Amino acid sequence: MLARRLPTILPDLSFNEALEITKIHSIAGILKQDIPLITTRPFRAPHHTVSGVSLVGGGKIPKPGEISLAHYGVLFLDELPEFNKNTLEVLRGPLEDGQITVSRINGTFTYPANFMFIASMNPCPCGYYGSKEKECTCSKNVISKYMGKISGPLLDRIDICIEVNPVKYSKLNSSKKIETSAEIKKRVDKARKIQIERYKENKILSNAELTPKLTDKYCKLNDEGKQILEKAFNKLKLSARAYGRILKVARTIADLDNSNNIEVKHIAEAIQYRTIDRKYWSN
Repeated sequence: MLARRLPTILPDLSFNEALEITKIHSIAGILKQDIPLITTRPFRAPHHTVSGVSLVGGGKIPKPGEISLAHYGVLFLDELPEFNKNTLEVLRGPLEDGQITVSRINGTFTYPANFMFIASMNPCPCGYYGSKEKECTCSKNVISKYMGKISGPLLDRIDICIEVNPVKYSKLNSSKKIETSAEIKKRVDKARKIQIERYKENKILSNAELTPKLTDKYCKLNDEGKQILEKAFNKLKLSARAYGRILKVARTIADLDNSNNIEVKHIAEAIQYRTIDRKYWSN
């Protein structure tokens, strides 16, 4: 439910982005005749039985796969460990490069695949590992095998990992006013405008597109922030890729906070989003 609402808070598509998405859907043969131009961000949620070809594209007559149909939108994989492990591993390249190249006898085809990857999963087959509400019935070997379907390199390409606890009835039945998608989108749009202005000379639109060189330029930390990140890097045994992603997330948190500089609280929050995966995959 949360994943399906994510496109409603993302920044509006530019004309060029809308045009790219429309072209991809047209090539795939799924463009609706009554919608000549797609103006909303795509949301793709393939079933866990999806094949590698369906996910990344290809076939006898090469067509874009789910990752390209999610271009500039969201690709959501529910119950991630239920997917074939080899199928999941093909996501590593596109998540890094924003495109996928498919080689066939007839030629080589490159499709854009700049998507936001969202995934959800239980901590074990029964769903109660680590729960305070109910005892887990899975053995350690079963849990290890289940979690092992998600490789370290794939985890490294996920910026934010959040543990979601069961919702209490009192919260479901609460009459307390909650923030709407429209209200959240205003903050997101404001942060995106900040980023567009910041990177106008670099020809990129967002923090996610920062190269290592640009990350060093725009994601500077003060001495205290550097010390906190160094401790986290050593304690959590983070990779160089995770280090760069933490800096980009911290830059985004600072933008949402309307802060010119990345403060200690911003880097601390970004590091917090890397602790859950170490909790479940470190053993």
